[in-house]
Amino acid sequence: MKLRSLLFVPGDRPDRMEKALGAGADALILDLEDAVAPQNKQVARHEVAHFLNQHNEARIFVRVNPLDSPENEKDLNAVLSSHPDGIVLPKAEGGASAAELAKRLTERGNATAQILAIATETPAAIFQLGTYGGAKRLLGLTWGAEDLPAAVGAATSRTPDGSFTPPYELARSLCLFGAAAAGVLPIETVYPAFRDLEGLADYASRARRDGFLGMLAIHPDQVPVINNAFTPSEKELEHARAVIAAFEANPGAGALSLDGKMIDRPHLLQAQRILSLV
Repeated sequence: MKLRSLLFVPGDRPDRMEKALGAGADALILDLEDAVAPQNKQVARHEVAHFLNQHNEARIFVRVNPLDSPENEKDLNAVLSSHPDGIVLPKAEGGASAAELAKRLTERGNATAQILAIATETPAAIFQLGTYGGAKRLLGLTWGAEDLPAAVGAATSRTPDGSFTPPYELARSLCLFGAAAAGVLPIETVYPAFRDLEGLADYASRARRDGFLGMLAIHPDQVPVINNAFTPSEKELEHARAVIAAFEANPGAGALSLDGKMIDRPHLLQAQRILSLV
């Protein structure tokens, strides 16, 4: 599944949901957790279920409340019959969390919704990032840089120039490696300065360079920038095709020369991955 961009929309704002459909995101995430005040949760569930019923042609995920919250089962009961494409699980703590959510989905008669776990929001979660392998329904892992510093008592996760401090760079890296080890999509976290599209372009390009395959968005204006960053250029595609063609012409070779540079099996895998993005 191609998920370059996933756009968050508050679950109690149907006007924004309708607008978000035209933003060009590969998926919407209708939020029942942080974006919705406690007194609006029930209204949000109703609006999200209604929107899902009206727009089954769109790819729509729902971020529910954490597994240990009494709101979680209310969320699932309200939206699963409207068949969301996926459930975004906040404060996930390893493969056991994904398994528990999959169990709750099955108990409610849902056999299709996939799971995107937000995998770094608690200190305990950091030590479980290598346990997602084999988790049923797991589509991908993403991470967050807001809840974790609050949980450990940090003043911030960022330096004055906006880059992450070392503990949160570690969380980002472990999320990337955990997703790769589990064979699921690694999704980069949000860029909160939604007016800074130039900074977003740099950030998204870095994410793709490092191995992430998509990114979360919090504003419609961010979506085209993110989509562009995670779409290979024609130059990249041409090179990838040339690498694959070179190995197809020399099936027994371990290493080859292309354009004056050595290429080997890792380059072939990278080329195949680039072509898979389109």
